[in-house]
Amino acid sequence: MRHTTILLAHGAGGKLTHDLVSELFLPTLTNDILRTLDDSAVIPTEHCKLAVTTDSYVVKPLFFPGGDIGRLALCGTVNDLAMAGAVPLGICASFILEEGFSTEALDQIVTSLQAAAHEAGVLVVAGDTKVVERGAAEGLFITTSGVGTIPEGVDMGAAHARAGDAVIISGPIGDHEVAILLARGEFSLKGTVRSDCAPLNGLVQKMLDVCHDIHVLRDPTRGGLATVLWEIAQASGVGIIVEEERITLRQEVRGVCDLLGFDPLYLANEGKLVAVVPKDKAEGILEAMREESLGREAAIIGEVVSENPGRVLLKTTIGGHRLLEPLSGEQFPRIC
Repeated sequence: MRHTTILLAHGAGGKLTHDLVSELFLPTLTNDILRTLDDSAVIPTEHCKLAVTTDSYVVKPLFFPGGDIGRLALCGTVNDLAMAGAVPLGICASFILEEGFSTEALDQIVTSLQAAAHEAGVLVVAGDTKVVERGAAEGLFITTSGVGTIPEGVDMGAAHARAGDAVIISGPIGDHEVAILLARGEFSLKGTVRSDCAPLNGLVQKMLDVCHDIHVLRDPTRGGLATVLWEIAQASGVGIIVEEERITLRQEVRGVCDLLGFDPLYLANEGKLVAVVPKDKAEGILEAMREESLGREAAIIGEVVSENPGRVLLKTTIGGHRLLEPLSGEQFPRIC
């Protein structure tokens, strides 16, 4: 490891996170399942394939326009299962509470988590509660795990992109991170941006109804769209070209980025997905996505190529090309 201590940027989902995982965790814990580093681990059993995932949520503030830490935790775990094409079976939720935390706020968060579970059609089947001293948890942290079954014939992962595939995004990017930024009030900015936090398993099912041969699904959370595309290019050994004019932003998100110098391609999302699909199936998948509320603004934004393996190029609106690589840290802390 280049660093002798852990930095906040090591948890940001960018280059330092990648280095921490590849240089510290993987050498010790490595196995064939873990090495894929997909959103969910795929575990073959005698009768089916299981998807298993876990995640922790340390968002600040706990409540924000469009959601709260409870909704975020449930949706994030369901979405990680969905990115493997899995049908969620059950979710586990562990709560780390700080001494003095409001029971009224906790009730709101648990109620919100349950409402999101109902929306996703999944049960919270187990959990745990710990209480730590004042100042040790900033109110509340949540860790969730989930398990689901993968339908027969579905086989997707970051290493499955192929030259000639089309790249689809399910809607405008950056809503979640900008909503968190505005909720903190640290830049004296006001706006009406709401987090896009939502369970995507229903949208994924509609896509699979059209085509079981989807090659890659990823949700562009920490590190945003640019980082997810880079991870896919690295894992698959392919090049990816995306067109800037096809990637949509809400006007308010664009305005905040212009004011603060943020690059929207690296902003976190919690209700969007990136799909890499066979080119001849792309239009049919896109049509099915647009019939759903969470995919109404879906668009084909690029293609997979054999040139420049491991690299992502953005074709800019002025006709040039820009290399997209993961950030070392992140543009704004604690957005999930």
